[in-house]
Amino acid sequence: MTARFLKGRFDSIAEAVGRTPLVRLRHVAPQVPGVEVYAKLEFANPGGSVKDRAALRMITDALRDGRLDRSKVLIDSTSGNTGVAYSLFGAALGLKVQLVMPSNVSQARKDITQAYGTEILYSDPLEGSDGAIRLVREVVAKDPERYFYPDQYSNPGNPGAHYEGTGPELLAQVGDRLTHFVAGLGTSGTMMGTSRYLREHAPHVRCMAVEPDQPMHGLEGLKHMASSLVPAIYDRALPHDHLGISTEDGWDMADRVVEEEGIHVGHSSGANIFAAVRIAKELAERGERGCVVAIVCDRGDRYFAPLRWEKKYAW
Repeated sequence: MTARFLKGRFDSIAEAVGRTPLVRLRHVAPQVPGVEVYAKLEFANPGGSVKDRAALRMITDALRDGRLDRSKVLIDSTSGNTGVAYSLFGAALGLKVQLVMPSNVSQARKDITQAYGTEILYSDPLEGSDGAIRLVREVVAKDPERYFYPDQYSNPGNPGAHYEGTGPELLAQVGDRLTHFVAGLGTSGTMMGTSRYLREHAPHVRCMAVEPDQPMHGLEGLKHMASSLVPAIYDRALPHDHLGISTEDGWDMADRVVEEEGIHVGHSSGANIFAAVRIAKELAERGERGCVVAIVCDRGDRYFAPLRWEKKYAW
């Protein structure tokens, strides 16, 4: 990693976003000459996920142009990670934050956001992220002057954060060796912004979008696009290919990565890594060289549920 991507001394927690490390996967990926697989550890961001990049960009854009100030409540729908990021930066900047989440998101995400003083509204768990989107739109429509609604699914600052951050970082870290970039589709901001940058500055790189292979799935944070409300920022033509990954493969790979690599990742990250390993195997079978980088969105501890005894234990 080049010196300019080392973390240093900052005046604000916001300055700690980005410059996340790459770690080579040497056990879950095939060990053949000329093929490398790396995990980009986005949980190294201060809020613990890739969503710190987009949340910070959307907030700073709105503060700069006057759409957001301390008199308004920042409100958005989220499956959890963007909500944690909003809450973190809201606390740091003195902003009020309200979130709409499906009620079945992990307890850890609920607890973390509330620790920052955020208020949560819960949507129908059976409607997933789409239900949260519908509910937040209803809330804002009733009192539009009270709220700043960044709408991460439509806000150009979401992919913009990755166009200006993630893409340049990848090329600084591995340069022309990079052959494949792998990221999952949720809001789609990571894939859209990074793909646009790589297509412009490294057109030899193939950008591979990961999504669940069926509408009903257990890969929290990812969207099965054919059956979901499609984000306005999503452009299906930007990725070179779309890879459908099963819930079982994503969960199993997450287990393998923590057991064999010592990196505790969430299930959507497990799906990304599974796809990256599949690509690497195909390259190896064809005798081709390659460098595949997969986005690790967050840590696995975001998905822990409290143990039964913890619910009643009095400290």
